[in-house]
Amino acid sequence: MPFIVDLADVSDSDLPLVGGKAGKLGELVRQGLPIPPGFVVTTECYQAFVDQTPLAAEIPAAIATLDLDRPDSVDAVAKRIRSIFEATEFPEEMRAALEQAYRHYVESHEVRFSAVRSSATAEDLEGASFAGLQETYLNVTGTDEVLAAIRKCWGSLFTGRVLVYRARKGFDHLQVRLAVLVQKMVESEVSGILFTRDPNTGENHMIIEAGFGLGEAIVGGEVTPDHYVVDGMTQRIVHKQISEQNFRVVRAEGGGNRREDLDAEHRSIQKLSDERIEQLASLARVIESHYRRPMDIEWCEDGSGLYIVQARPITTISAKAMGTPAPAPHMAPPVSHGPKESRVAPTPSKGSESEGMGEAIVRGLGASPGIASGRARLTLKAAEMDRLKEGEILVTSMTTPDMVPAMTKSAGIVTDEGGMTCHAAIVSRELGVPCIVGTRTATKTIADGAEITLDGKTGLVYAGRRAEKTAAPAPEAAAHGGGGSDHGVPVTATKIFVNVAVPEKAAEYARLPVQGVGLLRIEFIFTAHIREHPLVLIKQGKQAQLVERLADGIGKVCEAFYPRPVIVRTSDFKTNEYRGMPGGEEFEPKEENPMIGWRGCSRYISPIYRPAFLLELEAIHKVRTEKGLKNAQVMLPFVRNTWELEQIAEMLKEAGLKRSRDLKLYLMAEVPSTVLLAREFSQHCDGFSIGSNDLTQLVLGADRDSETLGRMGYFDERDPAVQRAIELLIEGAHAAGKTVGICGQGPSVYPEFAEFLVRQGIDSISLNADTVVTTTRTIAALEQRLKLDGLRRGAVG
Repeated sequence: MPFIVDLADVSDSDLPLVGGKAGKLGELVRQGLPIPPGFVVTTECYQAFVDQTPLAAEIPAAIATLDLDRPDSVDAVAKRIRSIFEATEFPEEMRAALEQAYRHYVESHEVRFSAVRSSATAEDLEGASFAGLQETYLNVTGTDEVLAAIRKCWGSLFTGRVLVYRARKGFDHLQVRLAVLVQKMVESEVSGILFTRDPNTGENHMIIEAGFGLGEAIVGGEVTPDHYVVDGMTQRIVHKQISEQNFRVVRAEGGGNRREDLDAEHRSIQKLSDERIEQLASLARVIESHYRRPMDIEWCEDGSGLYIVQARPITTISAKAMGTPAPAPHMAPPVSHGPKESRVAPTPSKGSESEGMGEAIVRGLGASPGIASGRARLTLKAAEMDRLKEGEILVTSMTTPDMVPAMTKSAGIVTDEGGMTCHAAIVSRELGVPCIVGTRTATKTIADGAEITLDGKTGLVYAGRRAEKTAAPAPEAAAHGGGGSDHGVPVTATKIFVNVAVPEKAAEYARLPVQGVGLLRIEFIFTAHIREHPLVLIKQGKQAQLVERLADGIGKVCEAFYPRPVIVRTSDFKTNEYRGMPGGEEFEPKEENPMIGWRGCSRYISPIYRPAFLLELEAIHKVRTEKGLKNAQVMLPFVRNTWELEQIAEMLKEAGLKRSRDLKLYLMAEVPSTVLLAREFSQHCDGFSIGSNDLTQLVLGADRDSETLGRMGYFDERDPAVQRAIELLIEGAHAAGKTVGICGQGPSVYPEFAEFLVRQGIDSISLNADTVVTTTRTIAALEQRLKLDGLRRGAVG
């Protein structure tokens, strides 16, 4: 077996010889992807080096003394083995072969500086990523320096953190071998990491993190990178979060790395251009398609182009958790803090239980889901890790690989710096430990010893002990938002949502195999929790009370379904319904036909009701900002004209709810004008939801509340005129690039109506909770039949 092979000559099938990192990169070279050139010092070379030196006896002897429960034992064993690796010279023939390979590589590829990278046989596997645990040495130049770095890489197979992690993952210390990849160093202007699927949920969007300079500062959590989200289906950028970066890591003169401060002009600008983001997403799609699984990709850009420098499977999600689109991942908004001394005071365990979660004291990026409560332990350096006791919450500026032994016993982790792809995030997800990163202020705000609760799903930290630790949902559940059983329901191309009216049922409905809430009716919150006409409360000066109660109800649903979208339909009471509320008679006119009277958008833009509508918007804004639930979206009912939408758009903007990549505005398609002018209405929204009851009554001129017409069969969503209206809407909306869903009961009641919708290409169907499972199975069967019909027609043709 060879001691040295060219990177272009290896593939995944060579994993025992070249390790996981080199095997995957060699595979991608064969696929024509941009990979820096290099060569691999194989595991056979490693084994020969061990066998021909004192290491053959020293490694087993040291491992025999290892006690994983004693940090001093772990450190002593690691130091003993590593020191022998670094002090032992290469056998003469081996050194000559390595020198010749290095010279050939330098001359062939005009190499000045190299990255010397570990590539273990138990690395980048589906069950364990070994993220950042084995060593890499950057900007290495010269034969002697490269050979020394190879020995150091071999020795890093036995660092304390690797010994602990390997034991936890069930690998035999004496059976694992290490290859080393020597690769041309890219002069990185920008670098980062990409997940082809959400590593928390497996949902279908790419997450890209980018920072200036070499990627070491991002992976190490020293800087908070830019955070971009790309839709996995369309490859469009759907979310961008630009972070401030004060320094970058660059190559030092003569080799090695150094920090370089960034000037004020460059600290807060977007790190990677939109064009490069789209190019990177295209490369990632090729990689995921080749491996047929979600991938974690490291990349860099040198000004002339993009390079892939690592690709490995995402180890925290399963195949079942793939294929469910979702909104952009959540970043809680910054929280305002006082001076440094305004820390959370330590609180005794006794009496720290509390009703509800209360106000968040720290906000960051939810990086590993789950809820944990415990004492905060501020540990800023790896040397302080022995202060962390079992079940405490680690609060630190950033984690490093040296902290892995402590991370395994923590109840949760909170960091000042880092993003979804930093060391803390990756390792926490693998360990199943709730984690929040990128808070900026956790180490300044949370006092050592304070009782806190963290929610790794929403990125929020609360004062006091509020809950026992709950692990992240299993990947199978995460595919449905962590709801538990998937009820044996097949996956459908048509998105399935659920209708919600009662916030108290949200937790129960969230366990259903749905992709979110297609219709949250807030009328129930008014009738059950507010109980008075909104204009009466305004007259009494109780605006804050109205906003708080609305926000509580909406927030309860959004929290239960997070991160799946919750489409909140603003109130759609008719005048006769509003008159029945306490105080309503003072403000509501008597109308002969309230079904087509003062309702929906016409109410919002009227001078009388406008103040009440603005309070509804304030409540939604509160949910999205103060509660940090960005999955709340907005839908307007009973839209008649585009000019009323122009006025409402200004009101939304005034309320801080301007349409954006993470705030969608949907319109109920109930009035025939929205159907006939679908392309014009599309300019004012992100999609439509068919209200089949109102659309049917207005297309057919049949009062939906008329028992007589109902008995005579006039009111029927299956009527050809209604179906033609739906066809026109879908055709016009899709031509304008907008989505169309339906939130009526027709698909649940009439299978043939569901088939009609699927045939027309409806994007989503929102169902009542009791029909979700049965109707989803019906839709899946319909889709399968349509697929088979298409294949048969193709075969005949």
